[in-house]
Amino acid sequence: MLNRRLFLQGSALLGCSAAAHPFLSTVALAEAPGDNRLVVIILRGAMDGLDVVQPYGDAALRALRPTLSVGPEGGAFDLDGFYAMHPALAPLRPLWAAGELGFVQAVSTPYRDKRSHFDGQDLLEAGTGMDVPAHLRRDGWLNRLLQAVPGVRSQTAYSVGAEAMPVLAGGAPFSSWAPETKLVLDGQAQRLFDELYHDDPRFAVPAAEALAISRTMPDQAEGEGLTAIARFAAARLREETRIATFSINGWDTHRGQKGGLTRGLGQVSDVVLTLKAGLGPDWARTTVLAMTEFGRMAAENGGGGTDHGTGGAMILAGGAVRGGQVFGQWPGLGDGDLYAGRDLMPTADVRAYAGWAMRGLFGLDRAAVEGAIFPGLDLGADPRILA
Repeated sequence: MLNRRLFLQGSALLGCSAAAHPFLSTVALAEAPGDNRLVVIILRGAMDGLDVVQPYGDAALRALRPTLSVGPEGGAFDLDGFYAMHPALAPLRPLWAAGELGFVQAVSTPYRDKRSHFDGQDLLEAGTGMDVPAHLRRDGWLNRLLQAVPGVRSQTAYSVGAEAMPVLAGGAPFSSWAPETKLVLDGQAQRLFDELYHDDPRFAVPAAEALAISRTMPDQAEGEGLTAIARFAAARLREETRIATFSINGWDTHRGQKGGLTRGLGQVSDVVLTLKAGLGPDWARTTVLAMTEFGRMAAENGGGGTDHGTGGAMILAGGAVRGGQVFGQWPGLGDGDLYAGRDLMPTADVRAYAGWAMRGLFGLDRAAVEGAIFPGLDLGADPRILA
């Protein structure tokens, strides 16, 4: 028999405002006014930006990486005579040519020296500096964005037991969902469902909306988890949703980086192309920001991988970006150029690029970005990442 306990615990049932609910999912969505769309992808595990967008024009790269990041002669795609794109991103070459794909090199959060994935991701998603103690990083910068945008309201959908997205956690309402969870009820169950919740102010509207959303989603094929997430996010973004965030795991490549990075970048390609296909004409108003908690060491290690570092790269995609270029100031890889003598030196704060994207997409003023969304951040000059 369907009851409130089963509603909360059952894997097939869903609903409730995620802002006040303990469960968060692999995909979280929020509404905001306007026609522009923002997708934030957290690449968990510290992606090696030096392998994704390879500075083969720096003569020191070959000495530091005799088998990794080998540039065009090793199969990477030359971008501009200095940088080359990892071969696993080949499906995205048409987007680069169309100005819908770009990169930012040598960026990082303020996180330094401790090299913990947990702390690095906490800081990335909180959007604060290291002066804020970990126990006070209770909300994420996307939620603070929502708090700065008038007219935001929530839709209902959540997943159970899936990965949390702290970047969207906070006091502003938002919705969450896991595509593998589909609410399917027969006629009798539907009547019981309605009877159970129609007088409950906490669950009646969320439950009805969850049913409505579930009916619009196609069935998920086995093994298409990330593709399904991207397809679901695109479907919601075609409607009233304007912000979506989810994560891709598996970037901690201490050993066997060639295989691990190829798999990860293949997933990024699939996700971006799925978003583009699903968004249709709305792709032109979409900005995708893919960011990671920190970079990796400049030199490869003896295991065919790279260890935790500092400076990394950010991936930009979407019809709204001014792609076809690599943004950022290149610090060099020579003697004296590296951070702490071992890592790529960060020359910009990754939060500044996200902040300028939000200003362009949602009309936020500089004071809101520097004071509320990313407290204490100096945005600096506009890098003009949007078209």
